[in-house]
Amino acid sequence: MRLSTPAKDAILSAKNVVALTGAGISAESGVPTFRGKDGLWRNFRPEELATPEAFRNNPKLVWEWYEWRRQIIKPLKPNKGHEIIARFENRFHQFMLITQNVDGLHQKAGSKNILELHGNIWRVKCTKENKTSINTEVPLPSLPPYCECGSILRPDVVWFGEPLPNHAIQAAYDAAGACDLMIVVGTSAVVQPAASLPIIAKQQGAFIVEVNAEETPISHIADEFLIGKAGVILKEFEI
Repeated sequence: MRLSTPAKDAILSAKNVVALTGAGISAESGVPTFRGKDGLWRNFRPEELATPEAFRNNPKLVWEWYEWRRQIIKPLKPNKGHEIIARFENRFHQFMLITQNVDGLHQKAGSKNILELHGNIWRVKCTKENKTSINTEVPLPSLPPYCECGSILRPDVVWFGEPLPNHAIQAAYDAAGACDLMIVVGTSAVVQPAASLPIIAKQQGAFIVEVNAEETPISHIADEFLIGKAGVILKEFEI
């Protein structure tokens, strides 16, 4: 796959760049996709476990599911796609990474300027005090884990039925509206409000490049649509 001349020109001239990533980029590292056949566990659908109601009814069961996911993710390493995106921070005058992923692989690759729309599986939050902290221990010594104050800890992720953090989504909207190049990698483009970010960027005149394994609902607005693995295609952006 070769970048078109307009895409090369857009990359070379870009001053304000946003990358939007989804499950597809981490799938190349071995992270099971949320909606794929590997996303099922104990005959439950993620939509039935990743809810405030499920956690209230059975916090141990929900934590068992997250413990299973943490055990899968823990040994995985960032792939070339993650690493190239991390280098974009030094490449472009202004760069922001917006991710829907909760696996922490972008951070492992060295990315620092990150908006995590859906949280992080390695953060826990006290259900009483709302304090957050990093916990990378696998396996956890008890399920559910407890805060020092005695309250149950929950994964610091956004569940179905919960709003995204206001500061994160507003920052994402602002970044999308201000960028001159948006690189969309491995997202299904069906989960809102993230799916609207490329549309916002396009409306404000940004050049849109989509890298994905298949077409998505935003492919028709992309100025450049490239099918394939992020780790392979993104190498061509290092021009």
